Amino acid sequence: MKNMIQALIILILALVAFQSFMAMTTSNIEKQKYDLVKKEKNFEIRFYPTATFATIKSSATSYRELASSGFRKIAGYIFGNNASSTKIAMTSPVHMDIDESGSSMSFVMPSEYDIKNLPKPNDAKVEIHQSPSEYAAAIEFGGYANDNTIKKYAEQLNKLLEEKGIKPIGHFRYLGYNPPYQFIGRKNEVIVTIDWKP
Repeated sequence: MKNMIQALIILILALVAFQSFMAMTTSNIEKQKYDLVKKEKNFEIRFYPTATFATIKSSATSYRELASSGFRKIAGYIFGNNASSTKIAMTSPVHMDIDESGSSMSFVMPSEYDIKNLPKPNDAKVEIHQSPSEYAAAIEFGGYANDNTIKKYAEQLNKLLEEKGIKPIGHFRYLGYNPPYQFIGRKNEVIVTIDWKP
């Protein structure tokens, strides 16, 4: 019995140490750059300059379906499934645009790359492109995301924008910042392009 308790304590300590390491590791990876324009009580208004993306389009209509199918294809590209077998550093967040008419998942490419110096994907379904600059509203939440939480925070953000007289443009999108095996310190956001005059 004593040995079982000791083994359990060691296991718990190892898990806590691993999760702490994961939280530190993910906090050190490059994040997509933006300028904070205005901080409201429950959401932020940001300006995102143009960035280079690797994107996969999908017929998926749910978070779970898009997360499993899209991630493997784009991860394959940055892990070396490209014309020069180049390994490209992971960044955050992962962008997901989930819609019944068609969805997409995108990785932001590290700032050292642009369309000219990125290797060509071996998988023709992976598209390299530049995003347009945009003003966006963002709301943050913790824990693990699913279709219900994404919908909940999209509705909450939409209501907050209505209250402020700010017009959203297009779909509400999901941003994920953590790998699935990180249990603590998780960060998620729902964002939407807005009609904003600086």
